[in-house]
Amino acid sequence: MDAPTPIDLGTWPRRQHFEHYLRLVPCTYSMTVELDVTAFAAALRRSQRKSYVAQVWALSTVVNRHDEFKMCLTAAREPAVWPVVHPAFTVFNPERETFACVWTPYDSDFGAFHDVAAPLLAEHSRATDFFPQGELPANVFDVSSLPWASFTGFNLNIGNGWDHLAPIFTLGRYTERDGRVLLPLAVQVHHAAADGFHSTRLVNELQALVADPTWLDESPKAGAEGLAGTPCRPRQER
Repeated sequence: MDAPTPIDLGTWPRRQHFEHYLRLVPCTYSMTVELDVTAFAAALRRSQRKSYVAQVWALSTVVNRHDEFKMCLTAAREPAVWPVVHPAFTVFNPERETFACVWTPYDSDFGAFHDVAAPLLAEHSRATDFFPQGELPANVFDVSSLPWASFTGFNLNIGNGWDHLAPIFTLGRYTERDGRVLLPLAVQVHHAAADGFHSTRLVNELQALVADPTWLDESPKAGAEGLAGTPCRPRQER
C-alpha cells in the first residue's frame, strides 16, 4: 500500500480551517441529497451490471478526484493525502439479519472493478464475520446502502471519531417522482477535511457521472449484488 503524502502546511490554503475544525472546534457535518438517476437506472435495466457495484464505483471515482476526500492524519496528527482510496462497503445476510463489511481495490475501469466486486459480494453474502477479509486497509472510505427505504435525511453520531477524515456515504432506495428516478444519498464529512463547497462539488460531479452512464456499456462477467446498512468501522484511523 502506498504511503500518504503529508500536506505542506506552509502553502495550504485551508490550514486555518483544518486547525480550527480539528483542534479547536472538532466538527463533522452531513448532507442528504436526491440524485436524478433516471438515465443510470434505465442503463442498468438494459445491462447485466449490478446496481450497488455501479453506485460504489461512481462514488469511488468522484472521491478519488479530490484530495480533500482522500485525507488522513499522520502519527503526529498532521494532514496527509492518500494517492488512492478504496471503497469498503456492506453486504447483507438476510438469514441472520446482519451485515459484513468487504472492500475492493478501486479501479478507474468500471468493467475491471465490477469483475472483482460483484463476485466478492456473492462470496460473502452469507458471511458470519463482520470483516470476512480480515482487517481493512487504512486507505478505505465507507459506503453503505439502505435499500428498504427512501429517506430525506440521515446522519451518523459516532463517539471519539474526531481523527477520522474520510467521508462516509449512505445510499437509500430508489423512488419515482414526476417521471424521474431519484436516489437518496447521505454524505458525512469532517469539516477539517472539506467545506460545503467541496461536498457540493462532489455531489454535482457524481450527478454528472450518473446522468451519462455510458461507462456501464461494457459486457460484465457473472456476479452478485449485496446490500446492507451502516459504516464498516469506527471513525478512527487504522
